Amino acid sequence: MIIAVDGPAASGKGTIAKALARHYGLPHMDTGLLYRAVALNLWRWGGDPGNEFEALRACHELGVDPADEELRSEPVSKIASSVSAYPSVRSALLERQQAFARQQGGAVLDGRDIGTVIAPDAAVKLFVTASPEVRAERRLKELHGRGMDAPLEDVLADIRARDERDSSRETAPLKQAADAIRLDTSELTVEQAIAEAIRLAELRLAETSASV
Repeated sequence: MIIAVDGPAASGKGTIAKALARHYGLPHMDTGLLYRAVALNLWRWGGDPGNEFEALRACHELGVDPADEELRSEPVSKIASSVSAYPSVRSALLERQQAFARQQGGAVLDGRDIGTVIAPDAAVKLFVTASPEVRAERRLKELHGRGMDAPLEDVLADIRARDERDSSRETAPLKQAADAIRLDTSELTVEQAIAEAIRLAELRLAETSASV
């Protein structure tokens, strides 16, 4: 069983994906960490995010340590958003993501192109979203939690710019799969969003089982 959770930055897709993985006893992959790891490699080398060849080199010997706080730093986030638009970078990471999705027993993956590119045959597809304003407030709260600060208007502008980059790139743009269920978390607490995600997943699985 493969569960695909897509959505824009700070929509809550990562939290929901982890909760679904716990609920169903499945391994979880935050595919965004792969691109952040590439960005971190590039940043540490002093590479140029505007150079696709250098970004591709940063994909080699890629190690991902989820506990590395630099993965979630603002400089790395911005570089990741840029390098993820390169077709060669996405191609280099495609096989790794698909192999994880197709492992025996299934998996839960979250990102921006899981339901459309990585696992178009996923049993459950959710597209998690929220208004840009709500997502900006969430991101600012996250920054405060790491001892950082920024004007809300700057965070909102960054969210909107990231949405534009992710949605307009030629290769694997952020978009809702035709058969994905949309989940707007703008007015939901974390607990409510998780409960609704599980309900929607159960509903889709029941529908699939009934049609077999």
